[in-house]
Amino acid sequence: MSSTTSSEKKNYALPIAMMIALFAMISFVTGLPNPMGVIVKDQFGASNFMSQLGNAANFIAYLFMGIPAGLLLQKIGYKKTALLAIIVGFTGVGIQFLSGVAGSFLVYLIGAFTSGFSMCMLNTVVNPMLNTLGGGGKKGNQLIQIGGTFNSLSATIVPVLIGYLIGNAVSPSIKDANPALFIAMGIFAVAFVVLFLMDIPEPHLVTKAKEQVKEKYSALSFRHFIFGTVAIFVYVGIEVGIPNFTNLFMTSGVDDGGLGINKTVAGTVVGTYWFLMLIGRFCGASLASKFSSKAMLTFASSLGLAFILLAVFSSVDTKVSMPVFQSDISFGLAEVPISVMFFILCGLCTSIMWGGIFNLAVEGLGKYTATASGIFMVMVCGGGILPLIQGSVADSFGFINSYWVIIMGLIYLLYYALIGSKNVNTDIPVE
Repeated sequence: MSSTTSSEKKNYALPIAMMIALFAMISFVTGLPNPMGVIVKDQFGASNFMSQLGNAANFIAYLFMGIPAGLLLQKIGYKKTALLAIIVGFTGVGIQFLSGVAGSFLVYLIGAFTSGFSMCMLNTVVNPMLNTLGGGGKKGNQLIQIGGTFNSLSATIVPVLIGYLIGNAVSPSIKDANPALFIAMGIFAVAFVVLFLMDIPEPHLVTKAKEQVKEKYSALSFRHFIFGTVAIFVYVGIEVGIPNFTNLFMTSGVDDGGLGINKTVAGTVVGTYWFLMLIGRFCGASLASKFSSKAMLTFASSLGLAFILLAVFSSVDTKVSMPVFQSDISFGLAEVPISVMFFILCGLCTSIMWGGIFNLAVEGLGKYTATASGIFMVMVCGGGILPLIQGSVADSFGFINSYWVIIMGLIYLLYYALIGSKNVNTDIPVE
């Protein structure tokens, strides 16, 4: 029996590799609208608000697909859901490529929206699928952690790669990003073929209808969970908004309120934000056993608030030489205003917020936890909506003042950590 198990695990090596690749693709494709925002702003003369529409389209897809993705997983299983997600992802990136050929901003938005559907589906399937392929337990968790590492590494590479591809182009276009789009489509294609040919275990596939029992309560009956869904909405908007607008701030011309920094250099600076998130996740994983989610979220939101306030009130004339993650996978120095450095340091703070918010929000939910997870996935749409608000503020009051949107968000996260996360509905039965 042990030899059979060993053989099965050996046979799963390829699909495990593909799922880890897809884990990386989630952040790669989700991260594309950040540097693409710089491109469409130049190519189509878009405002800061308009430049965030691609990002918004990507994340708002979660609003429509969050719960259906979970139901799809139960209905058709891991393998078919993953294959369908890959097809949708390939199509979405392909449409973005065609937008470069057609020179159409509308086509680009359609591609970003389609990609968002795929990313939501993949987010729903990759975690449980890796856990299952690893046989659960420590091995399953180890695979998920490995996937998370590649996810962060991929997020680090995207702005650096696009910044490199744009180079010193006076008028960059979507066509300049084609190599990155081809890489994404190639990985999707290989993953589809491998998963299609492999047998995947389906332990949670629903094979027969279950008797429907009307529940008196739901996850939304818990106040701390409702506050938690708002917190996750705000958090994803903060996580995305900080690097997106730091990139726009750096690459916009001085006449447009920006710094006029070279786009390749700006890409390495923004890539460092995601690299710091990777470092933060490593540190957070080791500290999680010593500190509570409440303590970690309190510390992270307080430190993030301090960094943003320092950035807002710092002079852009004060320059520092900041270590950055470069396109040749090495470290170098980039001279940037000290405010930019403070914005990038926030990556250390945002890295551990998701886990802290999730744990606090579902604490004490018992049998309602699964439903709560689906609702959480829907609220990821905050990553598209909050940057739109920030973009509107940036158009009216300037880039630096747009970070007051981030400040208000961090104040709410601090409130949630200290007060809003308390379970005041302990009288509700959860077994």
